[in-house]
Amino acid sequence: MSEPASISYGIASRYAQAVFDIARENGKLKELETNIKDLAEALASSDDLRDMILSPIYTRAEQETAILAVADKLALKPVTRNALGLMAQKRRLFALPQFCQRLNELLAEEKGEVTADVTSATPLSQEQQDKITAMLAETVGKQVALNTAVDEQLIGGLVIKVGSKMIDTSIRSKLNALQNVMKEVG
Repeated sequence: MSEPASISYGIASRYAQAVFDIARENGKLKELETNIKDLAEALASSDDLRDMILSPIYTRAEQETAILAVADKLALKPVTRNALGLMAQKRRLFALPQFCQRLNELLAEEKGEVTADVTSATPLSQEQQDKITAMLAETVGKQVALNTAVDEQLIGGLVIKVGSKMIDTSIRSKLNALQNVMKEVG
């Protein structure tokens, strides 16, 4: 992780942990999960929102007004809405993507769930996803949620990341390994 990214993640983690603890104490984790999903989707789909949280040209008050308007539009619950307002007041909105990421991690941890990132050369069918999920659940001993992505450069096979572990069965990695062996011989 690069230094600026780790700083953003550290800042976001503190806000996320506080919001998570408040939601858990009040029995509102399900609502928090919905709020974070909606907020992450808004961030992903709106260039204007991303520009607003990253741009230094907006004052704290302008950022707070804008983010609270977004919160109201998304019907976010008070704990999430208030956290966003505080982040704007403290000029911490730049860490909003990491805030969403960390809250998703905390929610998954609370449910005893682990997320696996699966990259394939072609889109996976639902049957293939179910088989991978079952295999990983058996291996890690927890419920597994899949994040799937397609990278045609893999040529074939899969790259699976669960936590700090990675399984790379892609043809690209096998070709690279073969190329390295051939360089050593020649």
